[in-house]
Amino acid sequence: MSTGLVSVAYVVASICFILSLGGLSHQESARRGNLYGVAGIIIAVGATLASVGDGGITAIVIAVLVGAGIGIPIANKVEMTQMPQLVALLHSFVGLAAVLVGFSGYIEPLIATTGAEHTIKLVEVFVGIFIGAVTFTGSLVACGKLDGRIDSKALTLPGRHLMNLVAVIACVLLGAWFLGTDSMAMGIIALVIMTVIASVLGIHLIMAIGGADMPVVVSMLNSYSGWAAASIGFMLGNDLLIVVGALVGSSGAILSYIMCKAMNRSFISVILGGFGQTTSSASATDSDQTVYESSVDDVCEELRNADSVIIVPGYGMAVAQAQNGVSDMTKILRERGVNVRFGIHPVAGRLPGHMNVLLAEAHVPYDIVLEMDEINADFPETDVVLVIGANDTVNPAAAEDPGSPIAGMPVLEVWKARQVVVLKRGMATGYSGVENPLFFKDNTRMLFGDAKESIDKLVGGLRA
Repeated sequence: MSTGLVSVAYVVASICFILSLGGLSHQESARRGNLYGVAGIIIAVGATLASVGDGGITAIVIAVLVGAGIGIPIANKVEMTQMPQLVALLHSFVGLAAVLVGFSGYIEPLIATTGAEHTIKLVEVFVGIFIGAVTFTGSLVACGKLDGRIDSKALTLPGRHLMNLVAVIACVLLGAWFLGTDSMAMGIIALVIMTVIASVLGIHLIMAIGGADMPVVVSMLNSYSGWAAASIGFMLGNDLLIVVGALVGSSGAILSYIMCKAMNRSFISVILGGFGQTTSSASATDSDQTVYESSVDDVCEELRNADSVIIVPGYGMAVAQAQNGVSDMTKILRERGVNVRFGIHPVAGRLPGHMNVLLAEAHVPYDIVLEMDEINADFPETDVVLVIGANDTVNPAAAEDPGSPIAGMPVLEVWKARQVVVLKRGMATGYSGVENPLFFKDNTRMLFGDAKESIDKLVGGLRA
């Protein structure tokens, strides 16, 4: 295929990726957005293969088959609750690819350069490897924390900010050495040392971030992987890689900003870490606080007599895989004339859009799934709120306790409803480790047990 045709194919693929992002911004168009993305990657891969000489086709096909042979079985085994871990793991692959391509591009450049052009290329190599190394190790740590293999508490070492600063300064000095040397051997030594420092920096940065901020971290690492890909695109002179990297990097950064705003946290405070450690709230742990427990029969009676019901799902619903039962309960209530809606917090679960995907998978109508800003004002006029596995996103301490670690965080104000029913296994704190006073309020009833089993019993009771 001629260079001109490859460029046209890359432009078409880029347009497909842009349309894909646009489609994924809404539930109704998400399926179409996915199809655009698939079409874009097929066009991009096809054009790349067509532009490669006969000698390289065999190696590429073998690599694709090996990767597909590993990836397809893993993807088939991954549950929806494990998607955040999978996304973090995939980010690490992008980072590792950036590191490997950066080294190979420096050792055996595709195009010989001189003067200022050569200096710019060296900067692209150095920056791409640095971002890639941080993304690689940071994503592995994030995956471990999300999967429970690494403690989700923030690792707050003494002088950790100074250590991070020293590491960055060391990498800058190594960059100056790398740009100033004419020796390939010295350049490789500088790159190797920088890669090691950047890898350790990536580990320490994410280890210092607590569980409450993990959704933001996943989005942030997504952005890092995009910028790493864009840097490598500049180094290789690949326009499509530059465009795709910029799209991923910018969209990840915007999503991180949206999530930080939803948690009332600045991006810098997330990077500095330290949040997410187990914290006690005096208002929730006083000895005179009383927990009111409910039963399936009582909750069924409340739902039968309700005119309006809001369901607030959380990660506990995903773990219990209760979404299909929730969908059945929604159908029963709507058939009886009950106004049923869902309230979704921007950081519900451990990945943006996690709850929306689960509900869509269970065939819950899109038009009754509302974001926090759309539904918060309706809670005072709501008869019953069912909180299924959510914790931090419905914590009134964010609005009522100025001393709480999550003070100021926008939350779903479920406690303003006439009756709140919380479906939960026990009284444990949420992922942030902050106690929840909602469980002790006079209008809150706790329905303890596995969410799926409780929902199935409620569905059976409502049908009876």
